[in-house]
Formats: sequence, structure tokens, C-alpha cells
Amino acid sequence: MKTTTNTSATHFLLLSSALTTKRAQCITPKAAAVAAAASASSSEKKEKIEIRVCTNRTCRKQGSLNALQVLSGIAPPFVTVNSCGCLGRCGSGPNIVILPEGVFVGHCGTPSKAADTMAVICGVDEASMGRQKCLEALALRKRAEDEMGRGDFARAFSLLSQAIDLKPFGGVHIIYKERSAARLAMGDINGALEDAKEALDIAPSYPEAYICEGDVLMAMDQLGAAEESYSIALDLDPSIRRSKLFKARLAKLQEKLAPTRLD
Repeated sequence: MKTTTNTSATHFLLLSSALTTKRAQCITPKAAAVAAAASASSSEKKEKIEIRVCTNRTCRKQGSLNALQVLSGIAPPFVTVNSCGCLGRCGSGPNIVILPEGVFVGHCGTPSKAADTMAVICGVDEASMGRQKCLEALALRKRAEDEMGRGDFARAFSLLSQAIDLKPFGGVHIIYKERSAARLAMGDINGALEDAKEALDIAPSYPEAYICEGDVLMAMDQLGAAEESYSIALDLDPSIRRSKLFKARLAKLQEKLAPTRLD
């Protein structure tokens, strides 16, 4: 594995050059047919990139969990963010490694450093402006999630709309997915479907957007289409089968489907 310890501006420029390549969407055969139309609309794709964030004891004390949350929240669809064990560079923590290139970045314990790193990965020219917009959009999304938890879906919709208007370079598909859920809760079914489809247009292999789409389609009594959306989500991420919320969705769908299957 190639290692790089220099985290200066020159290093970031080299990192940006190394990571600007074509993206390959990684989806299963069942989801491929659905995702193809959305992914084909973009001529420029980037290679799948993984960021691993050390959450071992030393890096965790230095703020790696905060970096993990920020990186996960502002990542575009072609970047996955995961926690990992010790990377062996405890003196320069919190540490992250960017794969497949194997580039190490140290002292990544603040939101601004995490956002700067993501901006370089994404090839954003004006890093400071892009960083600020992404962090503001993330903060708005977190506030919206709190409002949704309190049942104030109109306020959540407003906050998520503000986040979208900022045009952040990453995490937009998550914002659209959340706004779809808020609009569905408000009874705006057409708007909810529009946002779910927008999330899927940005991230064709995003399981939660398919779940969101399935929720809207079930509310519209398009039960066959809802079943297909849930099936694609499960195909993309089999682990959601264990989710109590997902099980409840399937149970509700099967209950609605039962009369039609008896005919």
C-alpha cells in the first residue's frame, strides 16, 4: 500500500490529481436495470473511493468520531466512509486513509479539515467556499432531522430546502431523501416522489432512497411498484432485512397486497 504523510497544500493538489478518475457504480444485477437510466445521464463518472477513519482509542480521543460523522454526511455517492482500526500513526491522529490510492491524511479531527479533505477528493476548485457550503448544509440537515423527530415536518422541509439551495458538493442525495420523507409526512405525495427520484438520479445505488420511493408508492397504492423499490433496496443492501422499520414496511405492504393476491 502506498503511504503519504505530507498533508500540506502541495500534497492536497497531488491528492486531487490522483483521485480525479472515472467513477464506476457498484450495483447488483437486479438493481442494474433500474439504475442504468439514471447513471447513463452523466458522462463524467468517478472511480469508487473509500475513506477509512481510524476510531481506535488514541484517534477517538483526538476527534476521529467527529471527522467520521462529517465525512459520512458530506460524501458524494462515489465516496464511501467507514471506520477502521489503528492505522499505526497515532502521533499524527486522527488519521484517515483514502483508498484505493492508499493516501494517508493526519490531524483530521475538525469539521473544516474533514471537509477540506473531501473537497480535494471531489475536485472542488474553491475549497474554502465548497467546504463552508457543505458544512452549512450538513448542519441544516441535522436540524431538520431533529425537527422531524419532534413532528414539525414543515420546519424540516424548510431547513432541507435551504440546504439544497446551498448546492453543496456532497451529501445532496441524503438531503433529497430526507426531504422526501418530510413531504410524505406532510401529505405532499407528488413532491415526495419527486424528491425520492431526485435522490436516485444523484445516487442510483442508494438503498435508502429506494426505501423512500417505496414508502411514497405504497402511499399512492402503487403496491407492485412499491414492492419492487423495496426489493431493489434489499438487493443493494441485504443487511436492511434485519431492520425493524424495514420489516414493518414489508408487513404493511404484504397486508395491503393480500386482498389483491386472493382475487
